[in-house]
Amino acid sequence: MLDLLDPDLRREALTHREWAASRAASYERLEFLGDSVLGVIVTEELFTRHPDATEGDLTRMRQRVVSREACAVVSDACGLPQAMADAAPGARAGEALAMASSRNVKAALAESVIGAGWLGPGPRATASAVLGSFGQAIDAAPSRALDAKTDLQELLQGKGRPGVRYEITGQDGPPQDRTFHAVVAQGDRELGRGSGRSKQAAEQAAAAAALDAMRKGS
Repeated sequence: MLDLLDPDLRREALTHREWAASRAASYERLEFLGDSVLGVIVTEELFTRHPDATEGDLTRMRQRVVSREACAVVSDACGLPQAMADAAPGARAGEALAMASSRNVKAALAESVIGAGWLGPGPRATASAVLGSFGQAIDAAPSRALDAKTDLQELLQGKGRPGVRYEITGQDGPPQDRTFHAVVAQGDRELGRGSGRSKQAAEQAAAAAALDAMRKGS
């Protein structure tokens, strides 16, 4: 996708705010657009591939595919960290390469290039590039999206944070079609809410919501 961009879009997609003329001239605006574009493309692909998947299943699959981790992997595979370093002002090249070793910067670069692709080559070319680059993550999404509770626990442990507790906060509907509502919290802090056809499904949905919020905020 990077090779399809005109010089102005390419430059913007690879410009870190540390050396941009202004923050609005950095890749952050394109990153904002690319995040939404990536979500739409992946959502449509998962929706088409898995006609029997529930909303909760699709949500967990999408979270896996569009996570910061997945975006960083794609960024590395596409050579975006080196491209950012190469595009940086000469005096900032070493600093740029060091910055590009960060998972968050790698992920931001992937999303900024996707946003630039949407504005430049267009939706069709961007969708093709995204599906190709994220194909492995999309293929693996069903088998890796089944246990959001375990994923949340592992993520929190990796950050050195204490465990969580789940609470069923309510239920509604007739006995044969009941919906349960759950919340996941860490101490007094609520991390996410979710609903499902069973208590376990509601807890999984709450964990998935917490994961989504934490990854977007990382």
